[in-house]
Amino acid sequence: MLPKGRCRSAGRALSIDITTQSHKRKHLAVTNRVRKAVLPVAGLGTRFLPATKAMPKEMLTVVDRPLIQHVVDEARAGGIEHFIFVTGRNKGVIEDHFDSQFELESTLRDRKKTAELEALRADLPKPGQTSFTRQQAPLGLGHAVWCARDIVGNEPFALLLPDVLHYAEKPCIGEMIAAYNERPGNYIAVAPVPDDQAHQYGIVGVEDKHARVSRVTRMVEKPKPGTAPSNLHITGRYILEPEIFELLSAGEKGAGGEIQITDAMIRLAEKRPFYAFKFDGTIYDCGSKTGFLAANIAYALARPDLAAALRAELGKLL
Repeated sequence: MLPKGRCRSAGRALSIDITTQSHKRKHLAVTNRVRKAVLPVAGLGTRFLPATKAMPKEMLTVVDRPLIQHVVDEARAGGIEHFIFVTGRNKGVIEDHFDSQFELESTLRDRKKTAELEALRADLPKPGQTSFTRQQAPLGLGHAVWCARDIVGNEPFALLLPDVLHYAEKPCIGEMIAAYNERPGNYIAVAPVPDDQAHQYGIVGVEDKHARVSRVTRMVEKPKPGTAPSNLHITGRYILEPEIFELLSAGEKGAGGEIQITDAMIRLAEKRPFYAFKFDGTIYDCGSKTGFLAANIAYALARPDLAAALRAELGKLL
């Protein structure tokens, strides 16, 4: 098993016992396909300064692919058809990355670099598959999601945090979509952490802690030591129903004076079911330097063209 990195979940110290909430209104089950993904990429990347002074943190490379490309790869492999990027200032290079570059492609063609040219083309989304919208102020993850409301429309959508890589044989979000298709609702990817670290994360309580998919009974953001309902932490992959936008539109601020997605999820859970999807791969929080370096080594060791040489170099260092 590859070493796990750290994961984060934003929000204030809130807890709600979902199982005790009365359902005041009837809600029809959402039957639409999950075909859109929201990728919030407006963050400043202050933990990687000065590297991110002029370059978005999402464009930092894990081996030879930007972080954001790895996350888009996961979403595409999981069946996502439309990628919605919530950007900010100085993020134009992300849009350029997912566009054709005539001069580069022409040069590769002239130099007979067919493999490189085909690789570039394979990574490009098809026309109309990307949308970009601005988050003009850093008001939190919940606000970033709300900025995508008109593009998402009235349908369920995936939310993928771009600085957290989920390394597994099958794409995490694809497995979550499959679970959603069997039982519609809201989904949160979770993974176990050591009990003595649970207070550092957003934690969910579940009906069956051994099941791959289980009904969420509680959501607690950074519980006090010894009070966590489980050791299952939120890992940065979600499927959310469109009702979340109405809750986010209130603009209620939580931790750090920001609009937090966790707060809105807790309120939505009073009306709609939430399920925890247990991810059994390896997670790398590439927003931290240690997680970013670990991801580079792990992804390189998985490459037949790099593994042997890298192991030899690592042997010289260790």
